[in-house]
Amino acid sequence: MAGGSEQRSKPGGKLLQNLLEGGYSGDLMVLNPGKDSVQGVEAFAAVSDLPVVPDLAILAVAADLCVPLVRDLAQRGTRAFIVVSAGFGEEGPAGRALEEALLAEVEAVDGVLIGPNCIGVLTPVYNGVFTAPVPRLDAGGCDFVSGSGATAVFILEAALPKGLTFASILTVGNSVQVGVEEVLEHWDVSYKPGVSAPIKLIYVEDLKNPDKFLRHAASLIRKGCCIAAIKSGTSEAGQRATSSHTGALASTDSAVEALFRKAGVVRCAGREELVAVASVFRYKPLQGKRLAIVTQAGGPGVMLADALSEGGLQIPALGVQAQTDLKGMLNAGAAVGNPVDILATGTAEQLRQVLAYCDGLEGIDGMIVIFGSTGLTQVFDAFEVIHRQVLACKKPVFPILPSTSSAHAEVQAFLARGHVNFPDEVVLGRALGKVWQTPRPAREEIFMEGVDLAGIRRLIDGAEAGWLGPAVVNALLRAAGIPVVPEGVAHSKKELVKLAGELGYPLALKAVGLVHKSDVGGVTLNIRSEAHLLAEYGRMLKIEGVEGVLVQKMAEGMELFIGGRYEPRYGHVLVVGLGGVFVEMLNDFAHGLAPLTMEEAASMIRSLKSHRVIQGMRGREGVDEELFAEILVRLSTLLRYATEIKELDLNPLIGNKAELLVVDARMLLHR
Repeated sequence: MAGGSEQRSKPGGKLLQNLLEGGYSGDLMVLNPGKDSVQGVEAFAAVSDLPVVPDLAILAVAADLCVPLVRDLAQRGTRAFIVVSAGFGEEGPAGRALEEALLAEVEAVDGVLIGPNCIGVLTPVYNGVFTAPVPRLDAGGCDFVSGSGATAVFILEAALPKGLTFASILTVGNSVQVGVEEVLEHWDVSYKPGVSAPIKLIYVEDLKNPDKFLRHAASLIRKGCCIAAIKSGTSEAGQRATSSHTGALASTDSAVEALFRKAGVVRCAGREELVAVASVFRYKPLQGKRLAIVTQAGGPGVMLADALSEGGLQIPALGVQAQTDLKGMLNAGAAVGNPVDILATGTAEQLRQVLAYCDGLEGIDGMIVIFGSTGLTQVFDAFEVIHRQVLACKKPVFPILPSTSSAHAEVQAFLARGHVNFPDEVVLGRALGKVWQTPRPAREEIFMEGVDLAGIRRLIDGAEAGWLGPAVVNALLRAAGIPVVPEGVAHSKKELVKLAGELGYPLALKAVGLVHKSDVGGVTLNIRSEAHLLAEYGRMLKIEGVEGVLVQKMAEGMELFIGGRYEPRYGHVLVVGLGGVFVEMLNDFAHGLAPLTMEEAASMIRSLKSHRVIQGMRGREGVDEELFAEILVRLSTLLRYATEIKELDLNPLIGNKAELLVVDARMLLHR
């Protein structure tokens, strides 16, 4: 170890102390000029003085000393390096140059480098971090990788008091060679069911290889793992001028959202949410979305019910017979509709009876129990009941034990038996919703049925860069098998009247050559006569930038929206929601990463808050969801094979249960 010292307040000193106190059983050597020993470990002045070649070198020295040290060690045969030192790429150009030189030395000998600017690595045999806390590791806990050492420490601080345990912790710092994606790859290729940790947690600030992340995250989840992740640093307020609806709605953040969704990774917004989702993973999985809430306090039960509902889960009212049976178990005044409020006077035995009864109800998929201390008596007996029911019930039982102060001893005894506590009902409710709404990893396939790939490439190769004209756009859509409303472009009155006769009234007239036509009066609907048609044609030609008019047969039904945008490293992000004026008004969208499967597209549509509207409600006819999903999938295939299309809007698509047609479409092509 280079930089090991007697000063425990310095990274080198603290890291060495943690290694020793963790019982590291391998050979340790310290590089420290002028010292014969450091914290009882033999010390040497230079690399040339080392009696054996180290397998692993840990560097906790000034940044400018790291490159020559790594060179000397590599030349002697060392192939693994962990650099906790700061002062590299995070400091600017000079630091980045040092970073590149460091990497060059490691890769010259086909070595492995973790860091620089990390806090180290923690495994069952190696406490190689310079921070606190250093948790006792648990083979059944979580594997955790973080791009930020400080954030990793804060996540530990949030997790440990709740009983969440860890199997390993890796911090990758600046990720010069080994980043989050490489750690995922290692977890994947080395995964052994029943032996490897089944829960993986990730904090990442920069995904350098989204394809690798997707491949190995999806593979791990298919093998039986659960993965939750925070991706920070995605705010892009004001970073681009809006050239289309999709330009305003699709971003690197939505690409991350789509990537995680495709992989089956639960995306979390912060430390507490990550810990809560990981804690949900520790319990039996929900097989349905209907939950029973068993509580001794009405308020928390109501707040929990609200949080669950927002996440798409249900708290169904219990049937008459169930309510009658529950009333027979409880004290007078207990509420039994769901939530089931056993009152503050409820006993441990009553709690056991209610949980066991709900476990047997056909219309319930899981139970959440809220039980705290009144401050009058201890609650060891109630927590013993919860412990036994967590193990005995066929369905998951999630415990909310809020009295972490007044019932501290009882909570600690509960955690010591291998459980995790959720101190806050709303945090748990939101975490359950996140887990429930995250789909399984998508199948690796591309929808090709009825797609004219050769025709798509001919059109793209023959088109000029920029916003494509309506004829090319419609031809591309038709080549992908996407239905388009009958239409044509007119540049003269004669062409206009001829098109109107072929299409038949009523008609829509739209200006060609504008980005946002409706903003400047470039759209007229429900034209029912030639006189009206000619009048609107004359008016539109006076609008600056108009190159002609698009004449369309009027379509009737609900308006929907699909957009797409190319994001470097990620590929095309697709956006779906209600169309027309609702595109940005409702802020209700789902994102997916091309290419999409039918299952992914259907899941995106179902995840919309406006899904009930799309299904049809209050006498208004909905649309054919399967057809909507198919159009979304076909569009993703088009984008997969026409990567030159950097941005597009289909807004609106109009249709009903019988048909769904693209009415207006724009595509931006860059070579």
